[in-house]
Amino acid sequence: MPSARTLDGREIEVSPEALAGLQMRLRGPLLLPGDADYEASRSVWNAMIDRRPAAVARCLGSADVIAGVQFAREHGLLLCIKGGGHNIAGLAVADGALMLDLSLMRGVWVDPRARIARAQAGCLLGDVDRETQVHGLAAVLGFISLTGIAGLTLGGGFGYLTRRWGWTSDNVVGMDLVTADARLVRASEDENPDLFWGLRGGGGNFGVVTGIDYALHPLGPEVVGGLVAWPASAAPEVLELYRTLAETAPPELTLVALMRRAPPAPWLPKEVHGQPIVAILACYSGPPAEGERLVAPIKAFGKPVGDVLLRRPYVQMQALLDATQPKGRRYYWKSEYLPRIEPALCAKVIEHAAKIRSPHAAAILFQIAGALNERPDAHSPVGNRDARYVINLTGAWEAAVDDAANVAWAREAWQDVRVFSTGGNYINFLTEDEGRERVEAALGPGLARLAEVKAAWDPLNVFRVNRNIEPT
Repeated sequence: MPSARTLDGREIEVSPEALAGLQMRLRGPLLLPGDADYEASRSVWNAMIDRRPAAVARCLGSADVIAGVQFAREHGLLLCIKGGGHNIAGLAVADGALMLDLSLMRGVWVDPRARIARAQAGCLLGDVDRETQVHGLAAVLGFISLTGIAGLTLGGGFGYLTRRWGWTSDNVVGMDLVTADARLVRASEDENPDLFWGLRGGGGNFGVVTGIDYALHPLGPEVVGGLVAWPASAAPEVLELYRTLAETAPPELTLVALMRRAPPAPWLPKEVHGQPIVAILACYSGPPAEGERLVAPIKAFGKPVGDVLLRRPYVQMQALLDATQPKGRRYYWKSEYLPRIEPALCAKVIEHAAKIRSPHAAAILFQIAGALNERPDAHSPVGNRDARYVINLTGAWEAAVDDAANVAWAREAWQDVRVFSTGGNYINFLTEDEGRERVEAALGPGLARLAEVKAAWDPLNVFRVNRNIEPT
């Protein structure tokens, strides 16, 4: 085993005998650098993140997680936790740490009568969607089916169903968590309610979540969803259409506007590939006939270059954007919450979309207004109950040599759109170089209470490889 890092930053050697003892306590494999699966296990979605843990424990259940936490405490080791590995800042992995890799823990159990899904923390969104749709039910999750449920949920989470039922974390009814002193506890409204409050938006600060229980909602199997795209020259008119439709759309209809270069997708003519486009992405989760009526103005607008806005299975809708965010690209994002879509903002989006440096980058406007605005900020740490839209400037490219140009594009565009922000931002979209002030903007008035929860559950700050909230 290479040198490991302690909580206070020192390097130490862990003996082969100690490692053998840990492997005996694990049901899953323990991987060291040079082992066959080490590289795959330590890698994460964003290729800009290249860190090497001292060892990786591939957990198969809560007992393995307990063993890993116990071992880290016995040796004073830095811990990092990987679920889906999709976080843009790479919070799943740290140099010299003991990584607890939960990505093999992907069981989902659905109780259709109670309308509850219990999912292990290594699940991806698609795992939950497939099992819940068997029963005509759905959890409120995100837009990319390959995202891990744990990171999404612990940071708040939003997707196509957020307008109807709130943040993902608003729809959690319980969590199982391994604490800093290696106990398995339950967090819910009735059990450890302070911990339950902190977990619904406060991130991975308090322990290792091993299971999440979601309230489910009747939905599907079909929705009306997909995209309509136009040449970028039509952007002023298309974004005005988006603005006006979004202001009056019922909560069953979620609208997303985006500008990028056209991907080489089969639904777009070859002569459009690589050319700047503007698109509206829609998902209507109510009765399909009503959805077709509501999206008709989008389909009839102007002269589209592509149209795949139609009835489709909900699980297909949930995976529709997967190809736009594959693992192994380099990603750098900047985002803000917005109170409204203003014409001046649309002009800035058009201006900076024209400067996009990569065929994979985009400027995206997500609509989230609805149920999340109906609860008080104090309901959960995710807060930001005044947010009605999200703007995300998504730098994405292939080669390290292009890092500077693509990062600069995202930062420059962000500086120009910040004036339109509520002042808040989505913590799951923060990149690794964003500091305390951005965490404060994401969590706002909940920070003081989160510090109290941290002091109660992790006073030694064992769980610090995250958007860390130090105990008071």
